Amino acid sequence: MIKVGDRLPNATFTVMGEGGPQPKTTDDVFKGKKVALFAVPGAFTPTCSAAHLPGFRDNAEALKAKGIDSIACVAVNDVFVMNAWGKDQNVTGKVDMLADGSGKFADALGLTVDLNERGLGVRSKRYSMLVDDGVVKSLNIEPGPGTEVSGAEAMLKQL
Repeated sequence: MIKVGDRLPNATFTVMGEGGPQPKTTDDVFKGKKVALFAVPGAFTPTCSAAHLPGFRDNAEALKAKGIDSIACVAVNDVFVMNAWGKDQNVTGKVDMLADGSGKFADALGLTVDLNERGLGVRSKRYSMLVDDGVVKSLNIEPGPGTEVSGAEAMLKQL
C-alpha cells in the first residue's frame, strides 16, 4: 500500500475535454504542483455526493489560499459518469474529475475495496492525500463510513 514519502505510480486517467474523453497522466496532474487528491468509492453515491465532493468544492478557495495548486477527485467510474457528476455537483473550475475506469490507479496504490456484495464491484477506498510534485506528503484513509478523516476540513487542518 502507498504510504507517506512514496512517489505516486505512473497511471493514466481519463478526463472530459472539449472534444470528448482524453487521457491525463499522473505527470499531467501532479508534476510541479501541490495537489489535494481525494478518492471516493463511487460517483452519485450518498456520502460521496452529500459530503465528500461538496466539502472539497466548498473549501476550494480556502485550500488554494493554503498553497494547494489544484484539487482532484478520482473514482473507479467511467469518464462520462465523472463528467456528469462534476456538472451535477457544480465543481467546474474547482475540482478536476479523474476517471479511473478500470481501477488501475486504485489497485497500484493498494487502496481498493471489494464492494461486489453491494453490486458495485471493486472500487477505491475513500481517502485523501496531499501530493507535492508526485510525492505523497499526507495520506488520510477513511476507516469507516463518513468523511471525518478524508474530508476537506480535515485536510485544511493539516496544511
